[in-house]
Amino acid sequence: MHKKTQLASAIMLALSCNLSVAAEVDANEQRAQSKNKEENVEVIVVSGIRGSLNKALNVKRQSYQVVDAIVAEDIGKFPDNNVVEALQRVTGVQVTDRGAGEVSTVSIRGLTDVTTTVNGRQIFTAAGRNVALADIPAALLESVDVFKTRSASQVGSGIAGQINIHTQRPFNFEDSKVVVAARGIYQEQADKVDPNLSLLLSDRWESDFGEFGALVNVSYAETHFRDQNIAAGAMVPFMTMNPADGFGALERIQTTDGRVSEELIWQPGLENGLPFQSGSTLGINGIPTEYYLSRDAVFGNDFSGKRERPAANISLQWRPNDDSQYTFEAFYNGYRNEAFNSLLFTFTDWWGNVDASNPPVLFEGTNIIKERYVDAPYNFTSGDLTVGETDSFVYALGGEWNITDDFKLESEVYYQDSEYTEEFFAMRTDRVAYGVNVDFNDDDGIPALSYVDNPETDVDETNLTDPSQWNVAQLYDNGSRSQGDALTFTLDGELYVDNFGFDKLRFGVRYDKRTASDAMREVDGNLGRPLSELDSGLVSTNSNFFDGNANYPSSWAVADGFYIYDNRDYFRDLYGFSAPHLQLETTFDIEETTYSAYIQGDFSTMLFGREFDGQIGLRYEDAKADMTFFDIDQNPTAVSGAENTSDAWLPSLVVRYHLADDVIARAAYTQTIRRPDFAQLNSFIYYTEDVTDIGYGTASGGNPDLEPVESKNYDLTLEWYFADDSSLYGTWFKRDIEGFVFDSRRIVQYQGPEDDAPYPYILSQPDNSSNGTLDGWELGLVYFPEALPDMLKGLGVQASATLLDSSQDLPTYSESGAFTGYDTRDIFGVSKESYSAVLIYERDNFDMRLGYVWRDDFLSNYEAAQFANPLGIYRRPEQSLDFQLSYDVTDELTVTFDGTNLTEEIYQTYYQYPNTHNSANSLFSRTFALGVRYSL
Repeated sequence: MHKKTQLASAIMLALSCNLSVAAEVDANEQRAQSKNKEENVEVIVVSGIRGSLNKALNVKRQSYQVVDAIVAEDIGKFPDNNVVEALQRVTGVQVTDRGAGEVSTVSIRGLTDVTTTVNGRQIFTAAGRNVALADIPAALLESVDVFKTRSASQVGSGIAGQINIHTQRPFNFEDSKVVVAARGIYQEQADKVDPNLSLLLSDRWESDFGEFGALVNVSYAETHFRDQNIAAGAMVPFMTMNPADGFGALERIQTTDGRVSEELIWQPGLENGLPFQSGSTLGINGIPTEYYLSRDAVFGNDFSGKRERPAANISLQWRPNDDSQYTFEAFYNGYRNEAFNSLLFTFTDWWGNVDASNPPVLFEGTNIIKERYVDAPYNFTSGDLTVGETDSFVYALGGEWNITDDFKLESEVYYQDSEYTEEFFAMRTDRVAYGVNVDFNDDDGIPALSYVDNPETDVDETNLTDPSQWNVAQLYDNGSRSQGDALTFTLDGELYVDNFGFDKLRFGVRYDKRTASDAMREVDGNLGRPLSELDSGLVSTNSNFFDGNANYPSSWAVADGFYIYDNRDYFRDLYGFSAPHLQLETTFDIEETTYSAYIQGDFSTMLFGREFDGQIGLRYEDAKADMTFFDIDQNPTAVSGAENTSDAWLPSLVVRYHLADDVIARAAYTQTIRRPDFAQLNSFIYYTEDVTDIGYGTASGGNPDLEPVESKNYDLTLEWYFADDSSLYGTWFKRDIEGFVFDSRRIVQYQGPEDDAPYPYILSQPDNSSNGTLDGWELGLVYFPEALPDMLKGLGVQASATLLDSSQDLPTYSESGAFTGYDTRDIFGVSKESYSAVLIYERDNFDMRLGYVWRDDFLSNYEAAQFANPLGIYRRPEQSLDFQLSYDVTDELTVTFDGTNLTEEIYQTYYQYPNTHNSANSLFSRTFALGVRYSL
């Protein structure tokens, strides 16, 4: 058998020779060479981890675009639960938002605006622009391409890049195929074993009418999860132990106070927060007065639930002759989720009776309270149940026709429909605790909390599981529905030519008609009865909270959301919710039509005796959205009609230079866009009342005049395919981004239908008010050493590093909403450094993979502009260690074992200053899975 390196070199040498004599051959031979160049992708036949990496490298090497790929080691043998987890080993890709038993968000080079296509079709979930990638099970995948640059033939959206998911088709196999796979996945914190099942059936056959193929691929995944979180609340200012006249020691200082004046005492929502150096002052009664900064609350969330994901793919293919082929596909993915959040919330901003002999403890050199005793704080629990369901369908019919030897047409029409519904029930129980000792940063960012018993009562106030201590308060009964559908038509042509240096021209048009709508309802009421008076089935008690990793109560009683949901009619009657309150009210209804056209050409020539080739193209997209918005707060029948239009010319150019047989340099310039989310276009303003007595409500609205975000993209790569199954590559890239959508903020006075007087609200509305730049380096290595002792043969490594530098200009506003300038920050979600290393061992019937992923801290989001802390919330560095093992018992039977999050990391956030401004701490479950796969 030829070695793969020799075979690849022979292919490249043959191509170079053919190109060098191109002037001496006729047009038909040139066209045949161009076609053969594409067919060379399929020459190498490989299997296993090493084989899948070889296929992925071959995709990268052969593509004009800057692309990385993952390829299944064998049919149904992705050792991951969903697409997101499978992508974490790709260079330049970071996965984040671990929780609920998985990771759910993918970013490419730090940006999360990723366009997803399935077999080239752009898909979405409900009324969103993108699909929930975690909903796509890995069992349905054949391969995944991660495009970091874009050709004109691809849709222009996705500033970060585009992920194209390939599913299996019957003509992928030479004959019939049957694959059955089953895994049992143990979620450690939830203490449950969940099934992950898949089945693939495929066959192809000849008939008098041509060749037919049929494939069915189904999967079902169930996940029980438990996530636990402890957080310190927002910062607000307090009097010191020596307060101003008219104030008490440790009394909270409101933004305005009639005892002083109606003027603003301190400005909430400052970019860097209020000063926290020791001795900092505020003006009280015209006198500079020292103040403390402290947290308004400490709270814990015990979040558990069950999620189900059914999915199916049906593919039918017909090839009546050598010049035509037809494909019908139906793709379904579903989502079922019941999630229960048990919340323990304690306010720590009550000043009450202050013991002068027990002053608060400050962080050294600051005015920030680290530890204190709080007398008689208000304390509540909440049992929150969310029940969500998604059903998404895609139906596609397409054909391919060889009109002549040099001209090919392909066309497809596909329809997709997606709906997401959600119901939310939350019941609060509350009390006034006797007292609480709190350390807001007890253990490297983790708060500590201990309740104090009143010695003068027979009740143990530290026993949070005692229902008699809690009074039933509010019930929140909310619901929503989000729907979207689209009809899409594409027509693409491919022409082999010999004009002006071009080998092939590709051109096409695309028509897409999209609808999106959203509806919601919100109703709440207050009961005011002891919890112990209601049915005992209403009480839910957790245990072993935070797995012993914090000095925090380990259990407490809440209202059971599952019980409320099962008896919701009873509780609605108990709270007096009427039928009209339970009707969903439409918030927006949008119809968007997009027309696209493109032309691109592939060219090649010889430069200094080496192959120089590339691709140049231009795409035009025109979109028009007819929008109707409904103001459900003021009048459900009041509507506003608007129109949002945009068009864009998107050029692309990629060139490659083959410096040597195994060395390729690549340069690319492309342009991409991102259209606003439909919900961001909603012109009406929705008001949320102040529920924590901060002195402000919050309000939000959209902007129907939002424009697409535009990005100019530059990429330079150098790739060295230096050995069998091995490569070293690096990329420098830059993104110049204009029109980031960022929320402007201002204080408005709003009088609701039940308010006696206007009340202040902080209003946020989006605008294309921010620009940004992202540049950096990607480095990747796949290496299987050959000169190893026999025992170590099969050892390899896959490693990558992504180094980023980003900035975005964030507008700042005065209290009235007037623009005051810009503040330059890192782009949200971008880590300066991230690394991935995978140790691989493959030998005979056995293979193993140990993967480690690390990313630096990054700016995650902005806090609500109501408090004294900095706005920016950062995530601390994150890491994950995963292990995968498989053993081929026979040629048909494989046994697998894998584990994720093996080090059981605690994921943490902070407000800009990590040592003093800690925020949240999250504990996620480790998982262990044992599986079996049978292939015939």
